[in-house]
Amino acid sequence: MTTTSVTTAGGGFRVGVQRFGTFLSGMVMPNIAAFIAWGFITAFFIPTGWTPNESFAAMVGPMITYLLPLLIANTGGRMVYGTRGGVIATIATMGVIVGSAVPMFIGAMIMGPLAAYLMKKVDAIWDGKIKPGFEMLVNNFSAGILGAILALVGFLGIGPAVSWFSSVLEAGVNALVSLGLLPLASILIEPGKILFLNNAINHGVLTPLGAQQVTETGKSVLFLLEANPGPGLGILLAFAIFGVGFSKASAPGAIIIQFFGGIHEIYFPYVLMKPLLIIAAIAGGMAGVFVNVLFNTGLRAPASPGSIFAVLIQTAPDSYLGVILSVIVAAVVSFLVAAVILRAGRSKDLAAEAAGNTDMQDAIAKNAANKGGESRVGSLLSDTAAAPAATGAATATAMAPDIRSIVFACDAGMGSSAMGASVLRNKLKKAGVEGVTVTNLAIANLTDDVDLVITHQDLTARAVQKTPSAEHVSVDNFMNSPRYDEIVATVTAQHSK
Repeated sequence: MTTTSVTTAGGGFRVGVQRFGTFLSGMVMPNIAAFIAWGFITAFFIPTGWTPNESFAAMVGPMITYLLPLLIANTGGRMVYGTRGGVIATIATMGVIVGSAVPMFIGAMIMGPLAAYLMKKVDAIWDGKIKPGFEMLVNNFSAGILGAILALVGFLGIGPAVSWFSSVLEAGVNALVSLGLLPLASILIEPGKILFLNNAINHGVLTPLGAQQVTETGKSVLFLLEANPGPGLGILLAFAIFGVGFSKASAPGAIIIQFFGGIHEIYFPYVLMKPLLIIAAIAGGMAGVFVNVLFNTGLRAPASPGSIFAVLIQTAPDSYLGVILSVIVAAVVSFLVAAVILRAGRSKDLAAEAAGNTDMQDAIAKNAANKGGESRVGSLLSDTAAAPAATGAATATAMAPDIRSIVFACDAGMGSSAMGASVLRNKLKKAGVEGVTVTNLAIANLTDDVDLVITHQDLTARAVQKTPSAEHVSVDNFMNSPRYDEIVATVTAQHSK
C-alpha cells in the first residue's frame, strides 16, 4: 500500500484533541436513546408536563440519577476493557452516584474508564499465572474486591469532587446567562464543529451539563448551543444562491440533509473550502444563542441528530416561539455574512470554474496544504495515477488485495458515514458487484481487518492509526464524491477476473 506522510505539531495536536473528544462523546452517544426516552417521560408526566401523571413521573428521578450515569459508565468501561470493564465501571460509579447530590454524568465519564483501566492493569499482574480451575474464582473475586474499593473511593472522594466541579461549571454558565454573555460560547463551539469536534462538544460536555439543568428548571438552553441547525442552513443557502459550480449545485440537497435530517457534518466541507466562512458560522451561532437567552428558552432533552424535527420535539412547552426564532435568526445572520464573503470572492470562483477547477475536494486539499495540515492517506489509485491504464482491469492489478470489505468511518459512526455507505452500496449494486460488504462505524470502533476505509479528509489520520493495513480513501463530501466512481470501477474490475 502506498502512503504519503506529512506530520506537523499542530496536526498532531488536533488529532489528539479529536481522539479525546471522540472518547468522551463515545460514552454518551450510544446511550442517546435513553436520554431521549427520559426526555419524553419528563416532558409528558412531570407536574408541568403535557399530560401530568404522578405515578409515571416517579421514573424521572431514578432514571437521571441512576440509569443514565450507569449506562455512560458501562459504555466507557467497555470501551477500555470490554464486558469486564463495563461491569467494574458500573460498580465503581455507583459509589460516585450515592456520594453526590447531583446527577453524576461527569463522575461517570471519569470513574467508568478509570475503573476499567485499573481492572485491566490488575488482571495483567497475574495473567497466565493462575493455576487451572481457579481462573473464575480469581477473576470474580478480584473484580468484586476492586469494585468495592473503587465504589468507596468514589463515594468519599470523586463524588464530592465532581459535585464541587459541577457547581462551579453551573455557576459559570449561570453567570454567562445572567450577564448576557452566553452567545460568546459560539466562538469556541462553531470552529470546534468544523474540526469534527461537534459530537464531543455536544454529547461530551453540553449534554451532561444540560441534563443536570433540566432536573432543576425543567429545560436547558445548553442543548441548543451546538444543535441549532440555523447557522448551517444559512451557509448552505448562501452557497445555493451565490456559489458556483459543484458547490452551488450540491447545496440544495445538502440543505435537506442538514436541516431536516440533522446531519450537520454535511456543511463542514463548504466552510473548509472557504475558511473565512467560519465567521458566518460564529455570527449565526451567536445570534441564535442570543435569541434563546432573550426568550429564556430550552429543550428538555438532547436533540440528536440536530434536525429541526428533533429540536422541536424536545422543546419545552414555553419555549417554542423563542426556539423557532433562534433558528430563523441564526440562519438569516449566517446567510447574510456568508453571502458577503461569497460575493466578494465570486469573480475568482468563476475564473476557477472557467478553468475547469470545479472539484471542491481539490480546493479543500490546497487549503489544508497551505495551512500545513497533516495527512497520511493511502490512495486507492495512487499506484496507477502516473501511468494511464488501458482498462479497468489494469487498474485493479495495481491493488494489493481484492476489496471485499469497505467501511465508512466518521466521528460517531452514525449520520454522515451511514449516508456515504448507502450511496456507495447503491452504486455497487447498480454495477452488479456482489460479495462486497459496505458498512459504517465510528473511528474508535475500527479494527484492522478490513480492506478499504473511507473517511472525511479531516479524520483520515486517525483512521490510519486504527487500521494501518487497510487501503484508505479521503473524501470531502460523503454524499457526492468522485472517488466513489473510482472505487466502483476498481472493485468491478477486480471481481470480473
